[in-house]
Amino acid sequence: MMPAYIGLGSNLQEPIQQLRDALEAIAALPASRVTQVSCAYRSKAVGPGDQPDYLNAVICLQTDLEPATLLESLQRIELAQGRVRTIRWGPRTLDLDILLYGNERLATPTLTIPHPALARRNFVLYPLLEISGPNLLLPDGTDLGTLIARCPQGDLVKTGLRLTRDALVPGDLN
Repeated sequence: MMPAYIGLGSNLQEPIQQLRDALEAIAALPASRVTQVSCAYRSKAVGPGDQPDYLNAVICLQTDLEPATLLESLQRIELAQGRVRTIRWGPRTLDLDILLYGNERLATPTLTIPHPALARRNFVLYPLLEISGPNLLLPDGTDLGTLIARCPQGDLVKTGLRLTRDALVPGDLN
């Protein structure tokens, strides 16, 4: 199985519930298992207009799905949760991004891995740090700690809100 780090974000229609529902849907994907889940982080919206703040989180998914199949599955989850693609970086019920897929590099018209904005987005770097630690190596050999040092936390706030229910808690779910 390949470790895939997935970024989750929402700023519409009860964002924490959107993230929880997305986690459940991702956990139900075939040939896949969620192994780590960050807490939710609150951040200002990146995009046009006056938007509500986002809640973001990162999960680690061990999967046998190929990157393109994983992307299609994530997009189906977004649609099922009311995602409408009208304005780039506009408000949304759910945004699911493949941040990393093992040590693979991929550039197709529909998918780039690692995520092209990963190094500039504190709202994915800090949740990723929470579940992977600073020594996580990206495909180019850069460690996560180096990216964190270059990307200040700014107004990003770790909320302590958990995405998981009952016995599942942030951190290692093995």
